[in-house]
Amino acid sequence: MRKGIYILPNLFTAGSLFAGFYCMVSSLNGDYRTAALWILASSIFDGLDGKVARLTGTASKFGVEFDSLADLVSFGAAPGLLMYAWALKPFGRLGWLAAFLFVACAALRLARFNVQVETVESKRFVGLPTPAAASMVSATVLIFYHMGWPVAVGRLAILVLIYFLALLMVSNVRYYSFKDPSLIKKQPFAFLVLAVILLIIIAAEPVIMLFTIFICYILSGPIGFVMTWPRRRRLERALRKGREGVLSGGGRGTGTGGR
Repeated sequence: MRKGIYILPNLFTAGSLFAGFYCMVSSLNGDYRTAALWILASSIFDGLDGKVARLTGTASKFGVEFDSLADLVSFGAAPGLLMYAWALKPFGRLGWLAAFLFVACAALRLARFNVQVETVESKRFVGLPTPAAASMVSATVLIFYHMGWPVAVGRLAILVLIYFLALLMVSNVRYYSFKDPSLIKKQPFAFLVLAVILLIIIAAEPVIMLFTIFICYILSGPIGFVMTWPRRRRLERALRKGREGVLSGGGRGTGTGGR
C-alpha cells in the first residue's frame, strides 16, 4: 500500500460499485426498470476491470479484494433489494428470506472463488457466477416491462427463480467462463457470419435476446451436469477401484516384508 495502487483498473471497479449502489437507489425510488439497467452496466464495468488489469499488467491483491467487495454490493445486495422491492414484498417473510438467501449465496460464491482461484481450471466456473445471476435478475425485470406483463402474474415464478439462482451460485455445477485463449485465435469464416447474424438479432429485440441468452447460460450448467453424470460416475468408480487395488497391494507387500 505504501507504494500506491493502480488507478485505471480500480476506477472500473469503482464504476461497477457505483452502478450497483445506484441500482439500490432506483429500487428504493420505485424505478425498477432503471435499477435493472444499472445492474447490466455494473456487469460491463466488472468485465472490463479484470481485462484492463491483465492487459496493462496492473493486477494486484488490493484490486482483487476491492473487486470482490464491489461484486457483493453490485451482484448480491443490489439485485436482492431490487427483487424484494419489485416482486417479493407481498410474500412477507418468505420474500425477504429469498432476497437474503440470494445475497448470502453471492457472498459465499465470491469467498469460495477467491479461495479456489489458483486450483480450479480457468475455463470453467464452479457454481453460477454472481454477475450472471444478477444479470438474470435484471433481464427478468426488463422482460416484464418490455412485454407489458403485470408483476403479479409471475410473482411465484420469480420467487422460485430467486431460490434457484441462489442455490446454483453455491452449487458444484460448472459453467463455461469464456476465458479460453482459443476464442481469440483464428476461427473459421462461418463463425464471423454467425456472430454478425447474432448481433443483428440482438439489435432487433435486445430485451428478449438478453433474457434468452442469460436463461440459456444459466440452464447450461444443470443440463451439462445431468448429461455428464454417467461419465463422472464411471470415472469415480474407476478411481475408487484403483485406490482399493493400490491399498490391497501395499498391504500384501507389507505383510510379506514382515514375515
